[in-house]
Amino acid sequence: MASELLSRRDLDFLLYEWLDVEQLTKRARHADHSRETFDAVLDLSEQVATTHFAPHNKKADANEPYVGDDGKVVLIPEVRAALEVFAKTGLIASSMDYEVGGMQLPAVVAGACFAWFQAANVGTSSYPFLTIGGANLLIAHGTPEQVETYVRPMLEGRWFGTMCLSEPQAGSSLSDVTTRAEPQDDGSYRLFGNKMWISAGEHELSENIVHLVLAKIPGGPPGVKGISLFVVPKVLVESGERNDVVLAGLNHKMGYRGTTNTLLNFGEGVHRPGGQAGAVGFLVGEPHRGLSYMFHMMNEARIGVGSGATALGYAGYLKSLRYARDRPQGRPIAGKDPSVPQVPIVQHADVKRMLLAQKSYVEGALALNLYCGRLVDEQRTAETEQERAKALLLLDVLTPIAKSWPSQWCLEANSLAIQVHGGYGYTREYDVEQLYRDNRLNPIHEGTHGIQGLDLLGRKVVMNGGAGLALLAETIGATIARAGERPEAAQLQAAVDRVVEVTGTLWSGMDPEVALANASVYLEAVGHVVLAWIWLEQLLAADGEGDFYAGKRAAATYFFRYELPRTGPQLDLLASLDRTTLDMADSWF
Repeated sequence: MASELLSRRDLDFLLYEWLDVEQLTKRARHADHSRETFDAVLDLSEQVATTHFAPHNKKADANEPYVGDDGKVVLIPEVRAALEVFAKTGLIASSMDYEVGGMQLPAVVAGACFAWFQAANVGTSSYPFLTIGGANLLIAHGTPEQVETYVRPMLEGRWFGTMCLSEPQAGSSLSDVTTRAEPQDDGSYRLFGNKMWISAGEHELSENIVHLVLAKIPGGPPGVKGISLFVVPKVLVESGERNDVVLAGLNHKMGYRGTTNTLLNFGEGVHRPGGQAGAVGFLVGEPHRGLSYMFHMMNEARIGVGSGATALGYAGYLKSLRYARDRPQGRPIAGKDPSVPQVPIVQHADVKRMLLAQKSYVEGALALNLYCGRLVDEQRTAETEQERAKALLLLDVLTPIAKSWPSQWCLEANSLAIQVHGGYGYTREYDVEQLYRDNRLNPIHEGTHGIQGLDLLGRKVVMNGGAGLALLAETIGATIARAGERPEAAQLQAAVDRVVEVTGTLWSGMDPEVALANASVYLEAVGHVVLAWIWLEQLLAADGEGDFYAGKRAAATYFFRYELPRTGPQLDLLASLDRTTLDMADSWF
């Protein structure tokens, strides 16, 4: 029976027929690998996700974490059991260096593997997701001693990690964080403050939790330039003492309930390591450069959030597809003779429309996710410095889109999956209800659509004199050239030209307030253009015979006929330098 989590056939198409990941085995970093090793780890991921993650997804949703009488967080036992199996697979370190115990798999293959776990149980998969990101940050910016002390137990699955950025009074405005880090004579720091919305911030699933905490050293520069980054373990390694990191409360969420979400107090004095108040922390890198280091984890997490949104949308699509094939209801419009047997609803045109929309969203988003993973591999292993730099720049431009587009449109796929189910889809007895609730978080965390829009329009497309936008247009242009006389090529070229023109118009007045007023509209329009490019890429690769390739071609046609035209009115609005939101007085609401 085919999986209702992801389509392995689609993954094979994207990895081998489109992205040609086997070519990566010719490079030194991946020379020990082959298609056989890639297939083996994909098989393992599907098996573990299906057997150990998916079965408790609904139970974890119905039995969300709570604080027991002893002050410890209680989760259903299946979560820990699944994570222990995951740790034994070695997948936490799948794309990392041999030197730290990794497999040195290509990032694109590792991303495809992890998507199985996100589709099976996004709540449980969040614990290794955050741990992987934290380990990568410390490998990039920590000292050898920090890597040996913290990273190795994380990659073994004995310790888990978090990222502690937001604070109750600051939210996403990180320049306003007030957590302070006071230097000590032994080179450590003592941290005092509060952090909010910390996923996986407290639990009993691992021996230790490695918190990566943004804080300000007294006397440093104001704003974001004064932020430093610290490793703050739940349990101090040398003494075994409980650090002064205290759970102040759990947040009760609409979805994503299997992941604890916490308010943490640092330096409350409940625990006093060495008899002194304050949470013991250790500086990562140089003082006052913490936000730049944290962006290493944040950008990785943003692409990962997009992947999680895709996986949830994909699972919903497959479940609604099965339901539509199995559910008999109604008769063909052309012949409503009651003596004619009812037909499966998949035969009705409007249901086909909803399924085709879902297919175009989730398969397009998955392709974008994996393309970004391929760029990571190019950044690491391409032969020339110029090729590596181009991959990094293109990935920078695509990151806000890779985070936000799947978060918006794969959530819409989940909404359509409910609609296909009809009234049944709105009940807890069917999985699509939970998938929608779980996915609703993804447009919010790791930076809302508004933040991603500001990043794309305010930074990524204008940095280095517009080099990022120029590279994106050049890359899409190469695909268009390969498409030749296909009508989709001309349609996409017109859309790209319009994006470039409108971007220039927005910044022509050099007024950031006007230029960025509709940054979210810009993000959505450019995102749709990028996904049209991704679909043209798939269309060019889908030249085989049979239902799979025919389905790919139909989804590409749908996207160009139904979705890409949405961008015309959006770009017209942007070009008008509309001031509706700017001129709206607060008192008018």
